[in-house]
Amino acid sequence: MSLKPEVRQPSAAARDKARRLLEAALGPSKVLTDRDACEAYARDESEAEGTIPDAVVLAESALDMQRALEVARAAEVPITPRAGGTGRTGGAVPVAGGIVLASQGMSSIKEIDRREGVAVVEPGVVLADFHAAVEAENWFYPPDPNSLASCRLGGNLAENAGGPRAFGRAWKRDSGPGLKRRSTGGRALACRRATQRATPESHARSG
Repeated sequence: MSLKPEVRQPSAAARDKARRLLEAALGPSKVLTDRDACEAYARDESEAEGTIPDAVVLAESALDMQRALEVARAAEVPITPRAGGTGRTGGAVPVAGGIVLASQGMSSIKEIDRREGVAVVEPGVVLADFHAAVEAENWFYPPDPNSLASCRLGGNLAENAGGPRAFGRAWKRDSGPGLKRRSTGGRALACRRATQRATPESHARSG
């Protein structure tokens, strides 16, 4: 299956500029530019056909993400977010090279508020680990796709992951009342929707 719509390809000069700016902003330890290393980030678990990214950012913080987004904008190259790479719809597949923004290194569960039924997590948290954490607090979090042991919450949100436990309860889009994100220029944006207070008998909500 081809996943190559009509997308403007960045110039060689833009690609070189992106690599140079990324290494200056983040340091070489957080930036992959070797073609063989980047090739693994050109696909997910789907049959979608992508292109090898020019650079991969191994983000460890929101600041790393902000800097990567700022570089993408300055160099005028596309940027593709990636969590666990377990999706089957091509959502993490770059279609015009550019930068892949990988969030596996952001895997912290910041808070589980038992009273409000809200969890604050980073996008690289493995879903199975999150299940274990909320169940230890006597809560229940419905989404359980087949990739439970390796998929990440950021990808679950992007793909609206479900699974057998989610039927009649909540898919991923129903389980996240709040979201902090970055614009393509790196600006922090927060959004939150009105929700009913959760109960242990319903499900934990992640924000």
